[in-house]
Amino acid sequence: MGSQRNGFNKEMFILSVDVGTTSPAYTTHCTLYSKHVVALYPEVGHVEMDPDELWKEFISVVKGAVQDAGIQMHQVEALGISTQRGTFTTWDKKTGVPFHNFISWQDQRAADLVKSWNTSCTMKAIHVMMKGLYFLTRQKRLLAASLIVFSTQHVTFRLVWALTHYKKVRQAVAEGNCCFGTIDTWLLFKLTKGEFKLFLQMCWSGFLCSLVSLPLSIFPQVENTGHDFGSVDPSIFGVSIPIMSVMADQQAAMFGECCFDVGDVKITMGTGTFMDINTGSKPHTSVAGLYPLVGWKIGAEVVYLAEGNAADTGTAIKWAQDLELFSVVQETSAMAYSVRDSDGVCFVPSFSGLQAPLNDPKACASLMGLKPSTTKSHLVRAILESVAFRNKQLYEIMLKETQIPITKIRVDGGVSSNDFVMQLTADLFGRKVARPQCHEMSCLGAAFVAGLGKTHGCTSSKGCFYSILSTGSEYL
Repeated sequence: MGSQRNGFNKEMFILSVDVGTTSPAYTTHCTLYSKHVVALYPEVGHVEMDPDELWKEFISVVKGAVQDAGIQMHQVEALGISTQRGTFTTWDKKTGVPFHNFISWQDQRAADLVKSWNTSCTMKAIHVMMKGLYFLTRQKRLLAASLIVFSTQHVTFRLVWALTHYKKVRQAVAEGNCCFGTIDTWLLFKLTKGEFKLFLQMCWSGFLCSLVSLPLSIFPQVENTGHDFGSVDPSIFGVSIPIMSVMADQQAAMFGECCFDVGDVKITMGTGTFMDINTGSKPHTSVAGLYPLVGWKIGAEVVYLAEGNAADTGTAIKWAQDLELFSVVQETSAMAYSVRDSDGVCFVPSFSGLQAPLNDPKACASLMGLKPSTTKSHLVRAILESVAFRNKQLYEIMLKETQIPITKIRVDGGVSSNDFVMQLTADLFGRKVARPQCHEMSCLGAAFVAGLGKTHGCTSSKGCFYSILSTGSEYL
């Protein structure tokens, strides 16, 4: 678009950055530039990221993106940010220095704490009370509450663990000098040097925080998806860039896929698989492990999603590569097609437990059915089949639980480039699934919302995004 800014009358651009589990990446016109942030495994079950390393790579990605696009930094009219969810740190409110590494959403350090709470008298009492209220009212949300359990993927008990094990964090909380945040909040703090704008719209649950002894004072305020969050400090990139959207990666991908209508489904297959359905203006109450999310809040519009996930999709494929079952990921589809079947080999993709509908955090990954005739191609096929089978499980529970007619299914993420997985998923679903030309939808979604911010949040502008989004392949 053409506009004038800072004395320059040139074409302006929206820059969007996605900080995923694998790497930060940017998109402009669906061109990608990425850097890898190494995951750290200091102990068994612990998964971390170095905040300083992530910040360095974030800055590098933004500068590299602008350079590769052949534009100047002053042509960037707005910045959109999409980040992985559930990965957090705590830091000194005055200095901005983190007290510890980011604790990843895949981290299992709080597994025993979660198990203890899920079997506690407190949880049993809550379940009994909710069942009683459900019996009297027949409200499904009370039935869902009677079955709710905590998970290691929730930030809650990993944060409780951090408060218990890190003395500096406890001391900072006592002094009122502790900030807690997931990657998005921490990046806002760093980019604006602590001057980001927040105006309370929604809020944290005081009841739940008090239940698990988490201090509300360390939590960031909650804001709309599309909002003027402040501007990047000029000392970082040489110019001040408005930050106009901050989104979680799956919600951003849903928006990027233009899943704006009730019944639209998006499947992102990256490090994990995340299947989301648009449930409209009402949150879904689940009894089988799906969870309701705020998809986005732009102006007065609030859109809810129901989500199911499988944690180890790309993780399983990367594991197979580390075992030298193949050299490059692009080989895997051809290897799977080179054999008629998996020769009876089955793979359970559960390095981080099994999520909905099985909901077993202690489930272990396993290969079964090995025999002397088993080849690398059989093993690769079994691993790829496990990805599609988990998709089928999530799809079936989503149909059963939501009772919402599915209107379309769009698939993105790095693993969606695998034709074998895509075709088997379509066969198992018995319906068409579409893959866009650009697989990285989180970046695009954050860019779309940042663009809406420059049109003052006019949700009617969403219609123009359909013309930007292009389908690459369809599988029947």
